[in-house]
Amino acid sequence: MKNVIQQLALSGLLALAAGAASADVTVNYIKPERFSDLPFTPWERDEVLKDLTEHFARLGAKLPPGQNLRIDVQDIDLAGRMHPGRGARDLRIIKNGAEWPRMDLHYTIESNGQVLRSGDAHLSDMSFMDHIGRYTNSGTLPYERRMIDDWFYSTIMPRQHAARR
Repeated sequence: MKNVIQQLALSGLLALAAGAASADVTVNYIKPERFSDLPFTPWERDEVLKDLTEHFARLGAKLPPGQNLRIDVQDIDLAGRMHPGRGARDLRIIKNGAEWPRMDLHYTIESNGQVLRSGDAHLSDMSFMDHIGRYTNSGTLPYERRMIDDWFYSTIMPRQHAARR
């Protein structure tokens, strides 16, 4: 599992290098085997962590040149609940109720070796089913990506959040 986590962090860095050399983003998953809710099968777990890493990298690429973002994810609880499927994949059932997405993380923004900002964040979107947006019908983890975007644009880049709306 440690190799997978290292590969995910490396893939985030490589994606950034390919898109823009302005910022480095490192995403670490702290004890992912203890996370509240990830898929049962190892390949599906790896896929979810890879998708989250890529999303953090896309957001981090928006940081000003010379700023680096490190994210240590400490817990994940995806929207809905997993139920064993009959095919190759398990089924994630999404209902309105107490199955909203959650994520606990620690973030650090550095520039030239100095910490500009850091803190703990407890992301949660209790009204995730009420949001109709660009992620609802496209790709994986739409509720989690929206929740991460809301956190990023309100905590990391608040001025861009106002312009985005």
